[in-house]
Amino acid sequence: MWKSIASNALTLFIVALVAAAGLLAWGREQFTGPGPLTEAICFRVEKGDSLSVVSRALEERGAVSDARIFRIGAEYSDKAARLKFGSYLVGAGASMATVLDDLTAGGQSTCGREVNFRIGVASAEVVLRELDAATNRYVEVVKFDPAAEAAPGAYVDVAEADDIRWRVTLAEGVTSWQVVDALKRADFLSGEIAAVPPEGSLSPDSYEVERGADRAELLAEMAARQTATMAELWATRAEGLPYDTPEQAMVMASIVEKETGIAEERKRVASVFINRIEQGMRLQTDPTVIYGITKGEGVLGRGLRQSELRRETPYNTYVIDGLPPTPIANPGRLSIEAALNPDKTDFLYFVADGSGGHVFAKTLAEHNENVAKWREIEAKAGTAEAGGVQD
Repeated sequence: MWKSIASNALTLFIVALVAAAGLLAWGREQFTGPGPLTEAICFRVEKGDSLSVVSRALEERGAVSDARIFRIGAEYSDKAARLKFGSYLVGAGASMATVLDDLTAGGQSTCGREVNFRIGVASAEVVLRELDAATNRYVEVVKFDPAAEAAPGAYVDVAEADDIRWRVTLAEGVTSWQVVDALKRADFLSGEIAAVPPEGSLSPDSYEVERGADRAELLAEMAARQTATMAELWATRAEGLPYDTPEQAMVMASIVEKETGIAEERKRVASVFINRIEQGMRLQTDPTVIYGITKGEGVLGRGLRQSELRRETPYNTYVIDGLPPTPIANPGRLSIEAALNPDKTDFLYFVADGSGGHVFAKTLAEHNENVAKWREIEAKAGTAEAGGVQD
């Protein structure tokens, strides 16, 4: 009898082990296998949320199939106490293991809202966007110019939220004064700015910051990036350029930046100015004259007068020979590259072509024909600004 009892007990024990192993395998498959979501969602973990609260919320949103298995997996992987608050993008079919990794990795939120303070040539604007989880694209919620209007309620209501991502973006061609003036109005930054950085020393780029970041430190990062870009490109510059220092190359890059916004044209535009220098011709470019008038403090807002084109200033390239003394803006990487590795052409002139680009010419006669065509386009459009290089 005892043998029978022992045999039955052993059988039950084995059955229990098999069942436990099967249950464990099933749980592991549930934890690591594809999740139930058919579309991505944004999931928010609040400050102080427990694993129990988070797991139930995930189950309610359909992100995990079983809150208990999610909790057991978190405990088993030693991540139960590592939840980080914020908003997270949970992709379609994401496994519990993937969701747990996302919610415990830390760093910036991967879903939710973003504020981008965009500093442009004509104005600055604050743009609040929210991620659409279904398309994984940001949708604009509100946009405003802090210099011209009060912050709208939609921005004020979320500006203190912990999961907001903050970004400052500099457009190519902005002046250092414009950057400083805009940063002073950025209410999410802190600290004073002692002086306007040298023209051309700031890198047009996108900078991710934290709320309360120091303005001076942000400017230092912008300057460091520009220095690194110039150092990298200066080392691979073409031979025979008509300038001997990175500072002179930056001046040329800034002129190229202000003359064209079309990436494919930059090296060709640079070749025109280099050809003119090499042939002893003046640069004759309007953006330098404008900088001599405004000192980079805002936009001129009108066409140049003949008296201004004749007035001698250090920046009037219709009057002076060679390059002006400093850059006239902060050029981007493509313009710096164009100044250091220009196209090899015989072009000496260019003028707007009416499509946003320019038409180039080797001779004055050809250029005059192009100018006449542009004047016709101007007359039809009712404008009065040709741009480009004249003689």
